Amino acid sequence: MRIIKPENLKDLTFKKAVKKPITIRCVQIHEPFEVETMEGTLRGKKDDWLMIGINGEMYPCDNEIFLKTYDLKN
Repeated sequence: MRIIKPENLKDLTFKKAVKKPITIRCVQIHEPFEVETMEGTLRGKKDDWLMIGINGEMYPCDNEIFLKTYDLKN
């Protein structure tokens, strides 16, 4: 298995990619919560978002990250 460390990144040839604009379902939860994910149980903090992905997978999203990376649609 190849181990990649920050000091080895200069040896890689990166391409640029933009995420596809895929609409997902989300709801802001105003209390601490836990959710069963594909990686096990994860915790969300007060005001984090519960996300439902395109395959029905659930995961929490930190509110600050949500505000930087998502726009709500009506």
